[in-house]
Amino acid sequence: MKSPFTFTHTTPTAESGKQPAIFLLHGMGSNEEDLPQLVQDFKDSHHIFSLRGPIVSKPGYSYFTIEEIGKPIRSVFDEVLTYIQSFIHEAIAEFGLDEEQIYILGFSQGAILAQSLAVTMGDVIRGVVALSGYVPDFVKTDYEIRAVDHLNIFISHGEYDYIIPPHWGRESKEYFESLDANVTFKSYNDGHGVTPENHQDLVAFLRQF
Repeated sequence: MKSPFTFTHTTPTAESGKQPAIFLLHGMGSNEEDLPQLVQDFKDSHHIFSLRGPIVSKPGYSYFTIEEIGKPIRSVFDEVLTYIQSFIHEAIAEFGLDEEQIYILGFSQGAILAQSLAVTMGDVIRGVVALSGYVPDFVKTDYEIRAVDHLNIFISHGEYDYIIPPHWGRESKEYFESLDANVTFKSYNDGHGVTPENHQDLVAFLRQF
């Protein structure tokens, strides 16, 4: 891989032909070791890539910087989104991934990017799990939005999220429904995190495909 990202990668135990892949994008201040635990059920059947954000944000890393909550700095966001798109395309080619089974799971900053990748990469992405995120306004208004009527997306949010307001999750649901994506939306009695129930629900969602 020629990608500038630091990342972890696990391969399926039984390799035969093209296989599906899950790409993981962590939240602000975390790292590439955070999210693989959420998809352990798929390590025997899927390639799993977990990308580290390129910006130091103690105690970990971030993918982009922000002016304030809900307002990513556009130039940084544009650049990292382009790099992640390139990473996914490069991984598909290098590892012979199943182009019909590409999934992205993101939390917080990672969920913001995952939803943005869904609308910019179109039919490259089959499914998205977006945990506690939103779609930036400039993505909706300025980006070239590709058809997502094939997309399956799981959106979840904590009802007491103190970092990203819960109604932003519901707005994401409504936005993707307006684009004719197949949306599953769940809310939980939680703040900015992933409850055991949330984990069970996202695993059940991914198992459908």
